[in-house]
Amino acid sequence: RRLYFDTHALVCLLEENGFTTQQSEVIVSALVKIMHTNLDMIYKDMVTKVQQEIALQQVMSHIGGVKKDMIILEKSEFSALRSENEKIKLELQQIKKQVMDEITKVHADNKLNLNLEKSRVKELHAQQDRALTQTDRKIDTEVADLKTMLESHKLDNIKYLAGSVFTCLTVALGFYRLWI
Repeated sequence: RRLYFDTHALVCLLEENGFTTQQSEVIVSALVKIMHTNLDMIYKDMVTKVQQEIALQQVMSHIGGVKKDMIILEKSEFSALRSENEKIKLELQQIKKQVMDEITKVHADNKLNLNLEKSRVKELHAQQDRALTQTDRKIDTEVADLKTMLESHKLDNIKYLAGSVFTCLTVALGFYRLWI
């Protein structure tokens, strides 16, 4: 171990400042012991270059192992995620197919219901048209019957009127003859 100061110069300095030679040497000796103890403490906490290289190699080997483990884990995790993603895609396609089937069924049901309603409405209109036609025929028949009855009554009235006129004329002529 080397000391980076001159111990003799320190002894001389202490003697110049009023210390005896023996006191100066004891003080310098105590300082040297304190420095050696401090250096021992410092050296105990320090590592050598070789130890540092070994520790660095160990750390690098651990880092390499961790990297390999991370790559393996990442690949396996990625594979797991990929397979999970494929499962979800398949489920989604099945659900999509089911939804499309349901939509098709609902669309077909609605179309069928709409066609049924259209045919019901057409049938109802046809029934109404038939009923209206029958009613028109009945009205026409009734009107024709009424016209016929009116013509027959008219004829009867004309007959009665003609009979009444002739009767009145006959009676008038009879009175006329009687008076004349």
